[in-house]
Amino acid sequence: GFSNVGLGIDHAMAHTLSAHYDTPHGVACAMLLPIAMELTAGFAERLAKVAVAMGVDTTGMSTDEAADAAIAAVKQLSADVNIPHVCEAMGDEIEVLAKDAMADACFPGNPREATLDDVIELFKKICPAA
Repeated sequence: GFSNVGLGIDHAMAHTLSAHYDTPHGVACAMLLPIAMELTAGFAERLAKVAVAMGVDTTGMSTDEAADAAIAAVKQLSADVNIPHVCEAMGDEIEVLAKDAMADACFPGNPREATLDDVIELFKKICPAA
């Protein structure tokens, strides 16, 4: 099933981190999830549903506010379970990582199309050297 639908940018970037730095795939996915969610913030209705599913009280929130609350909830959950927010091993090879992520079989399927520049900027968010 995964091969037929594409898992999106989070998984593609996580595969790249795992391949280059031996980062466990689940940890890499968790590190990148809020960043990928921010990229897709234009799809606020979907993210608002995530907030509700995570138990966020969205009463009185606009759809955009609920989407932001979903991202904040994922960040808080990551912090609560000690998911790192940077990949300490990353250096100046971000463009190579971005190209590898874009070539990954999971890259298609993201709600928002991402360019090479988008992926570079996303990787910079977890790179301590950026």
